[in-house]
Amino acid sequence: MSQNEQFALPGFEDWEAAYNKQLPDGKTVRNRSGIEVKPMYTPADWDVEEYGDKLGFPGTAPFTRGIYPTMHRGRTWSQRQLIGLGIPSDYNKRLHRMLKAGTSAISMIPCNSIYRGLDADQIDPVLLGTCGTIINTVEDMETCLDGIPIDEISTALNDPLPFTMLAQVLAVAERRQIPWTKITGTANQSDYISHFVANHMFYRLALPGSRRVLMDHIEFAREKVPNWNPMSVVGQHMQQAGATPAEAMAFTLSTAIQNAEDCLSRGMELEDVLTRFTFFFDISVSFFEEVAKFRAGRRIWARIVRDRFGISSAKAQRFKFHGQTSGVDLTRQQPLNNIARVTAQAIAGIFGGLQSLHTDSFDEVLSTPTEDAARIAIATQNILREEAHLTDVIDPLGGSYYIERLTDQMEEEIVALIDKIDDLGGMYKAVESGWVQGKIGASAMAFQDRITHGDETIVGVNAYQVESEVELPVQPLDRPAPEDIEAFIENLADYKRRRDQSAVDRALDDLAEIANDNNRNTFEGVVNAARAGATQSETIAVMRAELGFGQPLVVA
Repeated sequence: MSQNEQFALPGFEDWEAAYNKQLPDGKTVRNRSGIEVKPMYTPADWDVEEYGDKLGFPGTAPFTRGIYPTMHRGRTWSQRQLIGLGIPSDYNKRLHRMLKAGTSAISMIPCNSIYRGLDADQIDPVLLGTCGTIINTVEDMETCLDGIPIDEISTALNDPLPFTMLAQVLAVAERRQIPWTKITGTANQSDYISHFVANHMFYRLALPGSRRVLMDHIEFAREKVPNWNPMSVVGQHMQQAGATPAEAMAFTLSTAIQNAEDCLSRGMELEDVLTRFTFFFDISVSFFEEVAKFRAGRRIWARIVRDRFGISSAKAQRFKFHGQTSGVDLTRQQPLNNIARVTAQAIAGIFGGLQSLHTDSFDEVLSTPTEDAARIAIATQNILREEAHLTDVIDPLGGSYYIERLTDQMEEEIVALIDKIDDLGGMYKAVESGWVQGKIGASAMAFQDRITHGDETIVGVNAYQVESEVELPVQPLDRPAPEDIEAFIENLADYKRRRDQSAVDRALDDLAEIANDNNRNTFEGVVNAARAGATQSETIAVMRAELGFGQPLVVA
């Protein structure tokens, strides 16, 4: 069928004939989600009469054009650069410098030993502090946040359940006599489902225990830390594991549905809880597809909140999301090219209407980012905002025949997957059975096949290679100084000698009792353990003993 059969467009048939003559064997182009991309789009591809139903205006349903009336014109995105290296004093020094360079919010990355639930004295010292900051105790957190006004600046914690880092922050707030009501930020690794599926290092507790602990965390935060976002639904892990953009959005929204239903089962007031749901996404270099992904996701979530949960509140329907440029798209070959990739990804996220943004450093494929490279990543956001004037117009691609058609197509793909997961009994059961993991694995293999066969071009990898690499302007970051790590471990031993061990034992014993009593809140026990002086490993060990060790499902 000719593209303009539904819309009489003079000259279209002449163009179509000329196009087919010049490209008689033109291959079909598809984006990463498998949607066919036509060479040109016209009014035939999108009915402007649907404007009210499908677009509307920013800040009002269906929220396709943004969740706030002014969007980035009134308030630009938060610049959250992930920072994590070495020991707490290293982190603190860099954090102060990054805040001066333009970072406007904190995002804290702990050492991989913390993700594994171990303290510094439990593993080979050579592994410590290379991928994040070693934070074992409340005193470590105090050092990390020394001189930082945590009652004035938003803090994102890469803190998997049982949320020992947040417990430490709350203990620091108490020591500074800061009310918990002034603590703002996000538990942006609270999504145990995404960890079970695609980020196994973060998966600490068995699936049923994880489900309970998340609900306890949400319940505690809503009551005692009301300005904290206890639920960040994460699509990033699944997309980085190989899910297509459409799949990542569908799996994320299905996870949000599952968590909302679990909150309802707990008797929580869902309208209040949903105002503190946030989302966390990967932004790939597939530019238009990512813009359409976010626009479609925003529209779908508003409809889910309204129709499935019966909530008319615009505040509860808001689809607030953080975007991180995709490290999976970055290459070790010709790494300076990564600056261009990150810039394209960042623009896609901005045009997609994000609320906060992390731009990867070009050297993240080589080591923990160097400070110079991280400064370039921050400057990229500053340039896009200040020099390129990307904040001047709300939803600047809105009304494009291509974007509107692609947004509709992405919505169709996403909704079909959500319906399938509903048929499987919801996201919890779908991941418990391995269906989601199998879907992601198949998509990952299909994309790799496209690269291998040259159907997908990766500059410097399977095309445009060079015989010798250009010398980098900065060198990969060295491992932390061995003497610093040794001193940290000695300080940890000294900390354990100085603390009130009987108070620690009582708090951990109480935590074990709480874990076996469904009428008590596990996160309250975690906070009490931090107050008493327990290390993060000691706290996690108790939770694992009582609720089970996290063992991800292996799908053949």
